[in-house]
Amino acid sequence: EVQVVESGGGSVQAGGSLRLSCIASGFTFAGTDMGWYRQAPGNDCELVASIGGDVGVYYPQSVKGRFTISQDNAKNMIYLQMNALKPEDTAVYYCAADREALGLVARMRQCQPYRSLEVWGQGTQVTVSS
Repeated sequence: EVQVVESGGGSVQAGGSLRLSCIASGFTFAGTDMGWYRQAPGNDCELVASIGGDVGVYYPQSVKGRFTISQDNAKNMIYLQMNALKPEDTAVYYCAADREALGLVARMRQCQPYRSLEVWGQGTQVTVSS
């Protein structure tokens, strides 16, 4: 079965850190762009980090310098290290795989697959309290 599964969400105080993990199965990372999205109630779905062969590493300004994406090809896993967390980072975080490597969309109304060959997880809640 082709799927990605996130883990590692939780609650933390402002200034703290969390690391999210995502394990992929049913496909390999070769030729796949991987990324993390987030969506808070009332907000658009935002790409907060992506990693891939052609695009390299991408972060929006809102998380640059605080979030780090990495991947372990041997384990078919990606990670999102989140430091200096802020209350506005509170959201459901989703792992996404772009198996065509066409580039993950930076922003959309709702977190859901944009193209037919994208694979998304169910999401993990991150809550940052002030």
